[in-house]
Amino acid sequence: MTTQFKKGVLELVVLLAVTKKDMYGYELVSEVSRFIDVGEGTIYPLLKRLTNERYFETYLAESSEGPPRKYYHLTRRGSMYKDDLLRQWIDFREKVDLFIKECDPHEQK
Repeated sequence: MTTQFKKGVLELVVLLAVTKKDMYGYELVSEVSRFIDVGEGTIYPLLKRLTNERYFETYLAESSEGPPRKYYHLTRRGSMYKDDLLRQWIDFREKVDLFIKECDPHEQK
């Protein structure tokens, strides 16, 4: 998958991941990396921007494995933004799938 493809969907993927539960940065990188090849250098700047835009709130929680961890929590504003991005993604995906079906001879049946 190219960098441009990733950039277009990573914001949605990160918002969706934190919808399930509050996560700290490395945990989030690990979760996203299960599906998309991505590193800390991509996720952390995205988390900072989404926090600055008030889609996330952060808090520190003690860790049994070292210093306190900064957790990201989806705000109401973030949840609304995530829902909007998800609707846009589904609409876009359906249109691209239709286009592929109509144009790709391997997809026509």
